[in-house]
This record gives sequence, C-alpha cells and structure tokens, in this order.
Amino acid sequence: MSLETQRILPAIKKMKDLEKLLKSSFTYIVLLDSHIGQLKNIVDLGRANGKKLLLHADLIEGLKNDEYAAEFLCQSIRPAGIISTRGNVITKTKQNGLIAIQRLFLLDSSALDKSYTLLERTQPDYIEVLPGVIPHIIREVKERAGIPIFAGGLIRSVEDVEQALGAGATAVTTSQTELWEHYHKRS
Repeated sequence: MSLETQRILPAIKKMKDLEKLLKSSFTYIVLLDSHIGQLKNIVDLGRANGKKLLLHADLIEGLKNDEYAAEFLCQSIRPAGIISTRGNVITKTKQNGLIAIQRLFLLDSSALDKSYTLLERTQPDYIEVLPGVIPHIIREVKERAGIPIFAGGLIRSVEDVEQALGAGATAVTTSQTELWEHYHKRS
C-alpha cells in the first residue's frame, strides 16, 4: 500500500499500539510521542514488519527540533518520513530524500495566511492540516497549495473521516483505534 492509497494513517502514542499495528494491513504509521533513545529500535521493528514510520519530530523527547535534529533523524534513524511544524526541519528532510510533511495549525485567518507563505518556501511532499474537521478549509488549502493534504486533529468518527476525504484530503491521521479497526477491515 502506498502513501497515496492509504486512507487512514494510524497515529500511535504507545508501544502497545505499534504492536497491534504490526499485524495490520497499514503500511504507513505515524509515531507521535517518543523518546530519542527508543527511535532506532521502533523504526527498525516497523521496517522488519514491512511498516514505514513517519516520525513527528516536534514530539520527540530529548531532541531539539531543528535542522541538526532533522539531519540526525534522516541519516541515523532513517524513518520513511518526518512530520514537523518547523520549515527548516521540512527543508532538511527533503534534502535527505525522505517524505516531508509540513504540519499546520489553522487557528484563524492570520495563521492560514502565514501557512501559505511557509508552504511556498518549504514545498513539502504533504501537508497535515489541524484540525482536520473543517472540510471547506481542507478544500481551500489543497486548491491553493497544490500539495496533497492529510487531515488530523479532532477526527473522532467515521463521518469525520469521510467528510475530510470528501473535501479532498488524501488521508486522515488519527489516534482513534476504533477508526483504525474500521478502516483496516475495509482494506
């Protein structure tokens, strides 16, 4: 399954969730909260089970989120990709040939305008829009940026997932295990 065809991106916070997903049909998995000392083992375990991890660089304990950290992640940990709110992390991720996902918090019109400026500079492979429950904003960002969108944050139901996908999101990131199970059965 490619990142373009996987409609749900399970986002894990605990190792028991990863263990559950190792047996699933999902290929790409988002690692939210982690510790620098665990990263290599987690990514290697995923890889050994045919999984591709997308690391959220902003949420790694013990690692400053800057371009040096991104370089370390890309060259030493070697996940499938990196998610970050920081433009310099996205740029370094792209330079290293990994999937670069720019995370955007769309709180108001000002944040949205600043996000467009950031996207022009970083040109990420994907954008993760939070909260992911605003279909008309998903549609607008996709049309204006021309970059595939992941919807995340406050996704709580199958209806939320379907509305985000219907608005043009390529996939939905969620830590709701019920949604993983629902979409796992359909794949």
